[in-house]
Amino acid sequence: MSIFLGLFDGHNASAAVLRNGRIEKAFQEERLSRTKNHFGPPVQATQELLASLNASPSDVEKICVASQYVPSARHPHTIKDLFDQRYKDGMRRKLKRICAEMPAYRRLRSRQRMQERKEQVTSWGFDATRIEFCDHHRAHAASAYFGLRKDDQPYLILTLDGGGDGLSGSVWIAANGELESVAKVPQADSLGEIYAVTTHYLGFMPLEHEYKLMGMAPYGCVEYAEEVARLFGAYVDLDPLNPLRFARKTREPLSRLGPRLDNDLRRVRFDNICAGLQLFTEDLIRRWVQNCVQKTGISRILAAGGVFMNVKANKAIGELEEVEYFEALPSCGDETLSFGACYLMAKAAGHEVQPLDHCYLGNDLTLRSCRSAVTGLDRVDVEEPSDLELRTAQLLAAGEIVARAAGPMEFGARALGNRSILADPINQDVVRVINRMIKNRDFWMPFAPVVQRDKAAIYFDNPKELSSPYMMNTFDSSSSRDEFMAAVHNADLTARPQLLEPGQNDRYVSILNYFGDLTNRHVLLNTSFNLHGEPIVCSAADAVRVFNNSGLKHLVLGPLLVSKLPES
Repeated sequence: MSIFLGLFDGHNASAAVLRNGRIEKAFQEERLSRTKNHFGPPVQATQELLASLNASPSDVEKICVASQYVPSARHPHTIKDLFDQRYKDGMRRKLKRICAEMPAYRRLRSRQRMQERKEQVTSWGFDATRIEFCDHHRAHAASAYFGLRKDDQPYLILTLDGGGDGLSGSVWIAANGELESVAKVPQADSLGEIYAVTTHYLGFMPLEHEYKLMGMAPYGCVEYAEEVARLFGAYVDLDPLNPLRFARKTREPLSRLGPRLDNDLRRVRFDNICAGLQLFTEDLIRRWVQNCVQKTGISRILAAGGVFMNVKANKAIGELEEVEYFEALPSCGDETLSFGACYLMAKAAGHEVQPLDHCYLGNDLTLRSCRSAVTGLDRVDVEEPSDLELRTAQLLAAGEIVARAAGPMEFGARALGNRSILADPINQDVVRVINRMIKNRDFWMPFAPVVQRDKAAIYFDNPKELSSPYMMNTFDSSSSRDEFMAAVHNADLTARPQLLEPGQNDRYVSILNYFGDLTNRHVLLNTSFNLHGEPIVCSAADAVRVFNNSGLKHLVLGPLLVSKLPES
């Protein structure tokens, strides 16, 4: 039985295992280190994967590390510090930038870093002869195609991100298990970098808080947004000589736009900057996709790379007349490069690989760990109900908010029910209550709904019946939005739903069914179970710590229901 291990050791490091043709287990290092978007080798994630399979390093047939070049670990600096340093112009920095732009120097540094990274992985007990590396954007493309394809007919594969291995995007034709490169977007012309640099300019954490700008965008004034979008359009557009590529119009790489933004956007309101950036992004991506479809003649699209975490841009793509089908890989940032690495290795070894059935690829909680975690807690009631899903639905129907840590942990940025906070979304005040209890989200950020796929038409306008089991698409809400207004964006009435497919998570579905029976409504609010600024909870101990240090009153912990007793 062949085991393939895929690793990514950069920003939001991860490890994944492919066995019997499927991604069987996957972990982000952040869930174990408890450092959000952990940068560096996924040491604990790899150990956890091997332990879960009862395997040793010698049992792994091949190890593939995604990206030929990744900078050395950046701690203790934060990503924000590194963006600040881009604009410091000492002689040493200037020389370093000049060298970095020389192809020969880049090739040398890439070889040096690959050797350093190989030695790191070898130190974990793996055979150096079994370790290889794969290209960043090829791994993104492989993750989308092999992870999402429904058949062997042609797909158009698109990747867009901040950058990796010299590129920030790529276009592929995929069919019959093969990937054919069509076009490449240089890293210096990166749309992802524009969004990240603007995030930094507005005082947020780049490579993390871009979604906050997207969430604010609908609150901006259309007139001012169009003006700001024209400013961004003066930085980069489609390449007139090759409309499948982007081409910057500035002398400096887009990663160094900070001073230009400071000059062009000074005294422009925050909400209008967000609105203009989102308008520009959607317009550029729409035109790019239209050109890709026209050039290849393929209208079924699969996508990966961090830019496709922008669910409003995904909505714009899905609504294009030229597009028959669109789906983005779940949590399609660099954390899923380990998936692509697994697929590429297995295919190269002659194995058939299968698409993802679900994203519940992490650790389950044992009864023993759950009981141990609640031992010694003061003023709590611990039950082990015979029908825990019914009890959960009854609490939700009574207006209670319930945290749930049960079943295998979901992989990626979206909580998908097993490490989630659930609530009845009919009362919009629940947003204020959840934020007061635990989340402390920015006031403009919406929560998300969860619905079974066969009930989705009641709540969302989705004429192409696009799937969204991993919250990677946004849809307009229907006239039934009053039933889940707490999970709808107040400014534009869109929602980013989890549309549960049959068989993906039976216990989660049972909660929805029981809730529907009790209320005649089939939609719940779902948000991630974590303290503000922390990764989503992983272990039973994590869940209890967050429960104990927040205003949450009810916790489903594996088979247990833990409730805080009222103060006397």
